[in-house]
Amino acid sequence: MEIGKLYGLGVGPGDPELVTLKAARIIKETDIIFAPQSRNGKPSVALNIVQNIIDEREEECEILQPLFPMTEDKDELAKSWDDAAEMLFEKLSNGLNAVFVTLGDPTVFSTFSYVSKRLQKKGVEVELVPGITSFTACSTTAGIQLTEQDDIMVVVPQVDERLPKLLPYVDTLVAMKTSRHLDVLEDCINKDPREKEIVSVQNCTMEDENVVHGFVDNKKYFSTSIIKFKK
Repeated sequence: MEIGKLYGLGVGPGDPELVTLKAARIIKETDIIFAPQSRNGKPSVALNIVQNIIDEREEECEILQPLFPMTEDKDELAKSWDDAAEMLFEKLSNGLNAVFVTLGDPTVFSTFSYVSKRLQKKGVEVELVPGITSFTACSTTAGIQLTEQDDIMVVVPQVDERLPKLLPYVDTLVAMKTSRHLDVLEDCINKDPREKEIVSVQNCTMEDENVVHGFVDNKKYFSTSIIKFKK
């Protein structure tokens, strides 16, 4: 039995023009497009980014959009990853190749990693295709340098008790998905005595992009704050 190949493909932060040439080529050549959605009825953001590329294909392709719930319930998450892996393996077992499109880069806080591990255990060949990360896109949009010389940068998806211990050694902090932990983040940053520059970007490179100097208090999921501590 010939098993197809799985591509973990980063499609960047939101602007379709930031999809790499390699990613676009693979999307045009591959049999299955796998684009998870966060809840029923809401289209996949990653799929929307590459929809124009799919429309340019000479041949039809199958698009699968399984539900990946936005939850912290570990059992529910594990079940969704198991189900997605089984869905993909059924297609791959027929010799078809598949693309798993993911926002940003597939190696940075991507759900793809959980599905990939399950499929690799079944003998599936996986190839990663890098994409532009959201936080580098945020820094360019905001016109702020992330690092210089020997600066230490830390990227966090969630603020917990580890951050105050790390902060004295950090020159640049990137806090992703800040809508989930803004109060804790602000308290932690305010306790640091150093002067600092804070820029927050919402929906980076998308039509409703918003850049704010300081923190921004609302519930937009795609929110990133960059904090630069002055030496």
